[in-house]
Amino acid sequence: MLKVEGLRAGYGRLIAVDGVDLSVRKGEIVFVVGPNGAGKSTLLKAIVGLRSPFAGSITFQEKRINGIPPEQLCREGLVLVPEGRSIFRSLTVGENLALGGMGRKDRDVLEGELEQVLTTFPILRTRYKGVAGHLSGGEQQQLAIARAMLQQPSLIMIDEPSLGLAPLVIDQVYDSLTRLKRDNGMTLLIVEQSTARILDFADRVYVLRTGRVVLSARVDEIGGDKALEEAYFGYAAA
Repeated sequence: MLKVEGLRAGYGRLIAVDGVDLSVRKGEIVFVVGPNGAGKSTLLKAIVGLRSPFAGSITFQEKRINGIPPEQLCREGLVLVPEGRSIFRSLTVGENLALGGMGRKDRDVLEGELEQVLTTFPILRTRYKGVAGHLSGGEQQQLAIARAMLQQPSLIMIDEPSLGLAPLVIDQVYDSLTRLKRDNGMTLLIVEQSTARILDFADRVYVLRTGRVVLSARVDEIGGDKALEEAYFGYAAA
């Protein structure tokens, strides 16, 4: 579904992503993990067209997408949930969700999909008429993902879904993501700084350090937390 080859991207003369190869197959949950400053967010921005790559190719649904504007990629099914969630705090939950379906003409289908996301994220049904800014951090994250679902995505990329959340809330968010894959067949590319929970949720993992992939493997091939930490930190875990 998504294939990245030899991607180099950054800011001015700064190279934040240096020769990255990555792929996501339909129906997978793929994680990109690495320490702060590893280039993870830059990678997502380059894929979705928010940063112009210096080199390399990005293919989505067998179509080269280098240089295609983000809004067009969104219409073609490549949707990014950015770090910080980017919900409209002064609007209601329902109004935020309506923005996800803005521009769609298939209103009957949209109504059915809205019902589906409210079933996947039941707290949003409870808070539907409430102001989004009054939601907890975990509830706001669920709202951001639900809004993305209403954009008819083939692939959702999520930047740091656990950022700033308590461990119990993170579990709730990831349980919801697992349901999206199980019940909706959704394909997910998730960026995280922490390696916690990844082995429980991922199909495949990429470890990014200083802009380069230092580990790429299926979860059942990694060999557990110790091997993952070794790749993450760059030395054998104690």
